[in-house]
Amino acid sequence: MTSMALAATLFGPEDLRMVERPLDPLASGMVRIRFGAGGICGSDMHYYRHARTGDFVVTSPLVLGHEIAGEVVEISGSAPGLKTGDRVALNPSRWCGHCTPCREGRLNLCENIFFMGSASKTPHMQGGFSSLFDAIPAQCVKIPDHVTYQAAALAEPLAVCLHAVARAGDVKGERAVLFGSGPIGLLTMLAARRAGIAEVTVVDIAAAPLAFATRLGADHVIDISKGDEALKAVAPYDVAFEVSGTAAGLASAIGAVRRGGVVVQIGNLPGGQIPMPANAVMAKEIDLRGSFRFGPEFMTAVELISDGSVDVLALVTAERPLSVAPDAVRLALDRSQSVKVVLTAQ
Repeated sequence: MTSMALAATLFGPEDLRMVERPLDPLASGMVRIRFGAGGICGSDMHYYRHARTGDFVVTSPLVLGHEIAGEVVEISGSAPGLKTGDRVALNPSRWCGHCTPCREGRLNLCENIFFMGSASKTPHMQGGFSSLFDAIPAQCVKIPDHVTYQAAALAEPLAVCLHAVARAGDVKGERAVLFGSGPIGLLTMLAARRAGIAEVTVVDIAAAPLAFATRLGADHVIDISKGDEALKAVAPYDVAFEVSGTAAGLASAIGAVRRGGVVVQIGNLPGGQIPMPANAVMAKEIDLRGSFRFGPEFMTAVELISDGSVDVLALVTAERPLSVAPDAVRLALDRSQSVKVVLTAQ
């Protein structure tokens, strides 16, 4: 029997539509999920505005969404540990398990990875902003009854941030600066705290998200919309996390760390090609490290949310039903009103 699903489907820049689409009978080895909640990510917003994010370009209709939780409603074949009715957080990654990075344990660098709601492969892997969608059992991580779908959906961005902090190395007792106070920046701040960072400064060009960072526990916030004198006055830092995905952010991060410091690039830089103060990287002998998605940190993120160690819902500023996803994405784009917008089933 063919099921119908209502899905937030991108056709081009600023052309996101709610489309009824057919789902084929569930293939063997797959599970079918009923949408419970989904977080609107920065990459979803990039796709919406430009039909691309970084080097990934939308060339055919793409269902958005990779921060997802829901209910298992059908299983075809073997799915050890899963049954219909289970509530799950969805790991959006499907790793091959046999390429060199997979064998090295660096699953996020899998050469054959498929990632929900991403245009990184052709045909694109459809996302989870859909009333029903399919996954493999390995993507499904069960959540306790007390964890809401809204919280479970945010395991994915938390995993991104846990991985980024791990890329920085041992940060216990160090001073850190974060460029960008959107959801990833704020969750990176919380992850850095868990890792033992002694002091965190958050830098941005917008007052509203900086105020939110203060409420979440930033030691200092700096608005550099009118210049970076205040930042220079308190630099250097031991480690910088560049989350804004801008050339200015990366240049500021390189400038703000001490000699021998570490810069972790988390933000997806539009187009990928930007000018960079490479002489400073050389002369200060800075470690410039990339951070891409996550590996086993997804399981850790679910555990931290489940036991209350990280309150991801503190970032949520609005909830909207999946049926109005285009309006919700436009709301998420307004940084004066929104930090994190979450879609719900109803």
